[in-house]
Amino acid sequence: MHVENDIQQAIIKAIKDLYSSDADLAGITLQKTKKEFKGHLTFVTFPLLKLSRKNPQQTAQEIGDYLLANTDLISDFNVINGFLNLSVSSAAWIETLAFIARRPDYGFTPVTDQSPLYMVEYSSPNTNKPLHLGHVRNNLLGHSLSEVLKANGKKVVKTNIVNDRGIHICKSM
Repeated sequence: MHVENDIQQAIIKAIKDLYSSDADLAGITLQKTKKEFKGHLTFVTFPLLKLSRKNPQQTAQEIGDYLLANTDLISDFNVINGFLNLSVSSAAWIETLAFIARRPDYGFTPVTDQSPLYMVEYSSPNTNKPLHLGHVRNNLLGHSLSEVLKANGKKVVKTNIVNDRGIHICKSM
């Protein structure tokens, strides 16, 4: 389940139904809507003008009306000079979140034999001094970094060096 792919498929169906023409997925590109405009995704209608034989404003309006009437993915749209700004519906977001929640491994890349090996070294405090909050921070950062690498399909070896070489060694030299 990917909202952008579903919207692209809905746009392809709209083009087929409205203009009796087949469109391919490569020709349907969605972009994030610029912050100064309303919407989540923007579809540029200029490549469709030969098919629609209408101006960009009318083409975008027709596709927007079709999507609003025939799919529950879109809650609203607006047209600005041939740019169709689409607002994704709450139902589509909820469905996407439910899809993700059903898969505990969503977003994880499995570790393979070809995965690169990373070694994360963290928390090497001087054994002659007491641990403090900074050491806990380093432990948490090192562990978190290694878990992020592992989730991205990397082999991870976690290690720390027991280091008792401190000021007392320097003084004895």
